[in-house]
This record gives sequence, C-alpha cells and structure tokens, in this order.
Amino acid sequence: MGKKLLEKASQVVAPRRPLTPLGNAVAREPVAAAKPKTAIGAMAQFTDRQSAAIQEATRLKEQLKEFEGSLPVKRLDPQAVVRSKWANRHELSFSDAEFEGLKADILAQGGNVQPIKVRPSGDSPERYEVIFGHRRHQACLELGLPVLALIETLDDATLFVEMDRENRQRKDLRPYEMGVMYAKALDSGLFPSARKLADAVGIDLSQLGKSLALARLPADVLGAFPSPLDIQYRWVSDLVSSIQRDPEGVLAKSKEMQELKQKLPAGDVFRRLTEGGGTVPPPSKQKQEERFESRGGQTGKLVFDAKNRTVRIDLENIDARLLATLKSAILKALG
Repeated sequence: MGKKLLEKASQVVAPRRPLTPLGNAVAREPVAAAKPKTAIGAMAQFTDRQSAAIQEATRLKEQLKEFEGSLPVKRLDPQAVVRSKWANRHELSFSDAEFEGLKADILAQGGNVQPIKVRPSGDSPERYEVIFGHRRHQACLELGLPVLALIETLDDATLFVEMDRENRQRKDLRPYEMGVMYAKALDSGLFPSARKLADAVGIDLSQLGKSLALARLPADVLGAFPSPLDIQYRWVSDLVSSIQRDPEGVLAKSKEMQELKQKLPAGDVFRRLTEGGGTVPPPSKQKQEERFESRGGQTGKLVFDAKNRTVRIDLENIDARLLATLKSAILKALG
C-alpha cells in the first residue's frame, strides 16, 4: 500500500513559472486600469479627465495673453523683401559714410538687432514689401545676412503714415527725400489734398509746403548741388524767390555750376543762386504812379502795382523808331 502511494506521488509535477532575464524574479502581468463598475463611476472618471483638460486650456490661455497685440517677427531672406512704390529713400542714401557705418554695425552684430517692418506682397505670399527700415534692409541685402522683420498686413495709406512717422522719429530722412515722398503721395491721389496729408502724418501745413517746394525745384537747380540731399529746409524760400524773380538767370547759373569739373559745396551753390537777396520784400498796399513829359512834347506814365509786383508804362505820341531803344533801356535796367 505504501509503495503504491509513493509511486503516484512521484508522478505529480509542480507547474513552473517563467523566469525573467534577471533570474528568479517572477514576471508580473501589467495591471489593467480599474474600470468603473457602474454608470455613476464612469461619469465621475470622465468628469475628472475633462476637468484636467480644462485646467490645462486655461493655463495656456493665460500664457497667450502676454502676447496679445504683438506681431510675428521672422528672419527673412532679404532678396524676398522689396521696396514698396512709396519708398522714400534716395539712392544716394545707400552710398554715404553714414550708411557704411550702419553696415559695419550690422555685420559686427551678425544681423539687424532692431527689426524692420514689412507687409506681405500681393504678388506672392513668400514676398514682402518694406514699410520702414529701408537702409537696414539694404545693408542686410548687401551683406548677405537674413533681415529681422516685423510682419503686418497694411493698406497703402496706413503704410505711408507709419513709414513717415518712423522716419521723422529717427530724424535721419533728408528734406529732399521727405519732399519727394509727400509729392508722390499727392500726385498719385493717395491723399485728396495737402491739408488731408498734413493731418494724416501730423505735420504743420507750412512745413509740408516747404517739403513740396523743395521736391519740385527745377531739375537744373537740383543738379547744381553736389547732391539734392544736401539742400536744407531754410534755403527753400530763398531759392524759390530767386527763381520767381529771375528764372532765366538762376537756371543759367545752375547749368554753369553743373559743368564744373568739381562740384561746389552746397552752401556756395546756394549763395550763388540767391546772391543779391533771395527773400522778396513784403509788398506795399499802395500803387505808385509817376507822370513825365519829354522836351519833344511826348508824355507818359509809369504805374507800379506793389501788390502784384507789376509795372505798366503808358507812352503818348511816341515815335515807333524809338521802340528798339526803349526795349534796350528796359533790359539794361532789369540786369
């Protein structure tokens, strides 16, 4: 009996558990997440998950509030950025010593630290037009460096106003450049009148008038200066007055100075064009009249209208043969 029991016991084999790579440690099955057993439990679990998502969304919204109203800033290929039709920089602004100094600073810093501002171009979504920062863009273009830029979509009128105000705040735009910019805006119909333009950009109407008068000086007068960028606002009234008083003489002097091998300094050009007094005296309110009679019995009258600055000569009983002599005398008197 005992022998038979021993034989049966020897046939019993204990089940073996698989070994882990560490040896005798028992591999454990991953524990599945507990599933709710009731509908109320499932709803509670869903609510907990939703609450966590809402809290995360709220946190992200709070972070985004710090960037409200800000514009995207990107480093752009300068070749993908072009000047708008309202560009106000004269080509000579990209060749003077001041521009070379700006280029040296941008090169040393590895790019422009102060961003320019651009708007997307209507021609292509990958191209942009400069709103302001023309010289910084040109410097990066010549140096082959990406240009750091703020990007905003603006219409033409807003672009013009922002460009003008930024340049006047920096105080580096020359009077001639300002005048050309304003003249272009008026001539193209961007603003309906000089007053509307002055109101939009926030400048005095008389200052706008000087800028426009400077931009519209005759080409020969502008060409007499080493550069039109050298002409100062305080010279404009005298230059205009000299042209009104003696247009042929001023233009002749201008052409003579253009033909010089070496251009005269801007101050010397101004003095030559306005010598003899550039400012027209204020007109008198009275008319001056003078009568005369010659020994030959001929009578006449000279009338000077101070308001309109005109002279009228009335001659009676004049011999037609004297007309040439009279004309010569008048021209001599006028210089």
